[in-house]
Amino acid sequence: MTFTATSVDQNTIRRRGTGLKAYNPEKAFKGYTLFTPLTGQGEVYLLNLEGEVVHQWNLPYPPGLYGYLLPNGNLFYNGKTPPEESLRFALWAAFKSGVVLEADPKGNIIWEYKHPDHHHDGRRLANGNTILLAIEKIPQSLVKSIKGGVPGTEPDGDIYADVLYEVTPAGEIVWTWHAHEYLDPDIFTITPQDHRHEWTHGNTVGELADGNIIVSFRNISTVVIVDRKTGEIIWTLGDDVLAQQHFPNELANGT
Repeated sequence: MTFTATSVDQNTIRRRGTGLKAYNPEKAFKGYTLFTPLTGQGEVYLLNLEGEVVHQWNLPYPPGLYGYLLPNGNLFYNGKTPPEESLRFALWAAFKSGVVLEADPKGNIIWEYKHPDHHHDGRRLANGNTILLAIEKIPQSLVKSIKGGVPGTEPDGDIYADVLYEVTPAGEIVWTWHAHEYLDPDIFTITPQDHRHEWTHGNTVGELADGNIIVSFRNISTVVIVDRKTGEIIWTLGDDVLAQQHFPNELANGT
């Protein structure tokens, strides 16, 4: 089906449904869309602008939650292992991952790493290692200092926060960053509607052009940049601007 600029219906209710609904070739960014159904079993599709599937992977894990095309054409995929393998609290099963992998265009897995506390996101770094989001319990001495959230919703009196792991191709953890060591509980408050099983709830992690790490923390409506050498937070965009954001990206101009 071919669309012209005049045929794109601007009414989103009439555009509901599945399949290609609108396409203005003069204004659409030329490229492809990488897509996986959130409730699928590991089917990943590469779509062109005409809505056609030009490539498909069938992976052994459901999505959990992000995937990326690597410069070599392979797929980097965050997958979900069974929740009963690492049940942390009631909502953990909704966003846990558990495995990161690299698959070639034929779907052959050429690298895989599992961690029971991995969730949401992991990325391939410029040095060939992989960085991933995971959770850990914060020290009990810090729990009462965490503000916000729904009172009394800590699982067994605990609160979890994010930890970053850098993993080599051989599966060795060579760098670790603990959110609770660098975030001030007097400043970073859990949004009032969220349960207190987590303080930070990271949803994406990425590497910037300068090698530093950018992390999005949903539960405190904050994005931070972490200095790779010192671990210090060198830039923050907080809840005076953001509200439960996802997926910050560096643009080509460095902003």
